[in-house]
Amino acid sequence: MKKPTGSYPRLRVQGDGRAVVSQAGSVLLVETVRKAGLDQAISAALAPWRKPRAVHDPGKILTDAALAVALGGDCLADIAALRSEPAVFGPVASDPTVSRLIDTLAASDGKALAAIRAARSEVRQYVWQLAAGRAPDAGGQVTVDLDGVLVLAHSDKQDAAPTWKKTYGHHPLMAFADHGPGGTGEPVAALLRPGNAGSNTAADHITTTRLALAQLPKKHRRGRQTLVRCDSAGGTHEFVGWLARRGRWLSYSVGMVITETIHQHVLKIPASAWTPAVEPDGEVRDGAWVAELTGSLLDGWPTGMRLIVRKERPHPGAQLRLTDADGMRLTCFATNTTGRPITELELRHRLRARAEDRIRAARATGLRNLPLHTTAQNQVWLEIVQIALDLLAWMPMLALTGQARLWEPRRLRFRLFTAAGHLVTTGRRRILRLARHWPWTNEITGAIERLALLPNPG
Repeated sequence: MKKPTGSYPRLRVQGDGRAVVSQAGSVLLVETVRKAGLDQAISAALAPWRKPRAVHDPGKILTDAALAVALGGDCLADIAALRSEPAVFGPVASDPTVSRLIDTLAASDGKALAAIRAARSEVRQYVWQLAAGRAPDAGGQVTVDLDGVLVLAHSDKQDAAPTWKKTYGHHPLMAFADHGPGGTGEPVAALLRPGNAGSNTAADHITTTRLALAQLPKKHRRGRQTLVRCDSAGGTHEFVGWLARRGRWLSYSVGMVITETIHQHVLKIPASAWTPAVEPDGEVRDGAWVAELTGSLLDGWPTGMRLIVRKERPHPGAQLRLTDADGMRLTCFATNTTGRPITELELRHRLRARAEDRIRAARATGLRNLPLHTTAQNQVWLEIVQIALDLLAWMPMLALTGQARLWEPRRLRFRLFTAAGHLVTTGRRRILRLARHWPWTNEITGAIERLALLPNPG
């Protein structure tokens, strides 16, 4: 009787294949770069840092690094994956050249960062115009979510410090433009901070908000066309006051800590003042209610600020806090939006939880660790990560449809970018032929066709 040889077929493996393109689906990102004009914009921005007779353009090097991160790389050396596929990515700089550029940009005293950010803002405005109806401003308002993220350090890096979770590393504060239920989101700011930076540091929230607003098209910096949303870390007098002084330009929805004073006022709310909370589908939420707090509680806070509280039955086994009331879990937020039901405002604030999805995507796209040593170098790395996340948001927004628009980086890599291809040269044409049997080949080819229909940047 023949013995079984296992569950999988045995193959003879050789390393002499030709014209085979690994991660052929990455052409989606390359075409997104081309149609967005990202490579041209960053090249122009970094022109002052190009040395005479340099072979490689600094903008191309930085864009290549972002592409490597978007494909799953987590250090500068991972740019080798692009270098091995010149037919797709063109000439790619060597590792020493990449490292020297990062050192040069880091030593520019913030000028290079400002140039990169200006280029990203310019490209973002153009991409949103291309994606009219699907861009984050499709509803007339842009929502910017602020949230902190802990990045662990496993070696002694500059500004790495013990964190509030008793770990060791850095504590960047990030901002994301929310794409709403039909998409994901894209980064608009990232402020690198030491690990011991406070969660509720108002100055950092103000700086990050300024950086985020500078990334948006100018029309979204006036007329309350931008909503700034964050958790209770932003619920300080200084930050809320700063937002309120820009009330003509900004709307805000900021979580607040349940203080003893707020707790006492909640206990005095009559039963008739509580309104059942609602879900995104419009259904009433069983076991959750909202009410607005007024009176002396708002003394000392900006004029026009509203304070809305939510109470709900905790999940089985959940531990109540001292500030909870009558067995109910309490949360609270402040806003300057008027003319809308408090249930709608509370639902809008609760949807800021989508920022956690954006942070998960960032961790899977170069933010799992900061691979360089100095703070200035890692700030450049943080810009590279943001460019990678931009591409991973813009490509689905411009080229994918249906549920594929909601795919996060890990799924995009597994289903689209890792598809293999065969490079065929006929005359002066080069054709990349994808595997017909790959389940998502039609998604890739369909996306390429949509990108091809977009106008080329001027």
